[in-house]
Amino acid sequence: MSFTVVIPARYSSSRLPGKPLADIAGKPMIQHVYERATESKADRVVIATDDQRIMDACKSFGAEAVMTSADHASGTDRLEEVARTLGFSADHRVINVQGDEPMIPPALINQVAANLGSNPEASISTLCEQIDDVASLFNPNVVKVVFDHRGMAHYFSRAPIPWARDAWSEGQRPDSLPEGASYYRHIGIYGYRVGLLTDFVTWSPAPIETTECLEQLRALFNGARIHVAEACQAPPAGVDTEEDLTRLRRLMADTANS
Repeated sequence: MSFTVVIPARYSSSRLPGKPLADIAGKPMIQHVYERATESKADRVVIATDDQRIMDACKSFGAEAVMTSADHASGTDRLEEVARTLGFSADHRVINVQGDEPMIPPALINQVAANLGSNPEASISTLCEQIDDVASLFNPNVVKVVFDHRGMAHYFSRAPIPWARDAWSEGQRPDSLPEGASYYRHIGIYGYRVGLLTDFVTWSPAPIETTECLEQLRALFNGARIHVAEACQAPPAGVDTEEDLTRLRRLMADTANS
């Protein structure tokens, strides 16, 4: 079954405006993301943007790009517009690759697409990795996920879940993870069936979504199934800040010189 990668790329960013066009090793960041995506098994890679500057950059390196509304509340809304504009069928798979992950391994894209294809009861697929330190577990910026033996997500949270009742005292942060417990960090790459995208944009934000500020909880709230699997490769960190950009430039320069 074929799939399409869509890369949302907004110019506006509160922490790093214009980051899709930030130069990394002589190329705009969005070009690095696009090139990684074309190394996957995707039949098609499309960049979705709301800014003419990004559109012009995409044309300069030969990428297919779609101009979308600047009024979308989320990347999911932008994906739905692309799927509708390009006429994708309800069962077509769309893989959302973030535009600020220039070193994303193509294997992760393939894994998400394959997992969605092999789990017909799921309308979304995503990835996770194990958490091995207390700091990450209690960091609200690290989203945790709990799933069942088939990989179907039960819940995503910024809080440490599951809570180790007998190992942790109320209100006291532990020094180590409880013995025998497993904790997982959600990795923000998603595969969608287009039919789910069509439904998603009609749903109002769910109470749990607005409480946690996690958009995927809207899907769970409305009964959609989300398949979660441990990533086949550790994903490099994306770019959110100027410090991230400096670190990535250094890393890619070192890689090129090695």
